[in-house]
Amino acid sequence: MTGTQQIPQRYVRISKYLSKHLRHQPERLGLELLPGGWIEVDKLLAAASANGFELSLADLQQVVATNDKQRFAFNDRGDLIRANQGHSIEIDLQLPVQTPPETLYHGTHVQAIAAILVIGLQKMSRHHAHLTTDLNMAFKVGGRRGKSVVLVIDTIAMIADGYHFYRTENDVWLVDEVPPQYLTQLDRVPT
Repeated sequence: MTGTQQIPQRYVRISKYLSKHLRHQPERLGLELLPGGWIEVDKLLAAASANGFELSLADLQQVVATNDKQRFAFNDRGDLIRANQGHSIEIDLQLPVQTPPETLYHGTHVQAIAAILVIGLQKMSRHHAHLTTDLNMAFKVGGRRGKSVVLVIDTIAMIADGYHFYRTENDVWLVDEVPPQYLTQLDRVPT
């Protein structure tokens, strides 16, 4: 969907429901994630129905196809679904180590910047710190909780120092942490 089209509220609700149960609480539906964070589509649909949340395969396909951040993905056969990143539960997404571009960005809000510049970017309750190649997306993400601030990550120095990066299907870069010496605050707002 383009930026001018509105996502139907039903699909927003489904996306939030999927995020909760595929990233944080699969056990609430009696589900256990498979290696890679996958869950069988049929089991998810049956569990959602038993939980009083009616969800069809067509609904899942629509949410996967139209989610603005491409949070979810199907496997090649379409019989498994997973959240691409953002898990707070222990899961190995089975992503290979990859070499990132020279520069990645992280969007945050102005209230968090002082602490980040002292302790670095931490994964907090997630499995990894999330980074992007898209400067505008970083500003957008940072603005969810107030005035946006974007940090530039020196990936070349991090790789030289032994840090490993992973890339999800939706082009989010993951790393365990980014210590403060690899961070620079961006001074300009994108146009």
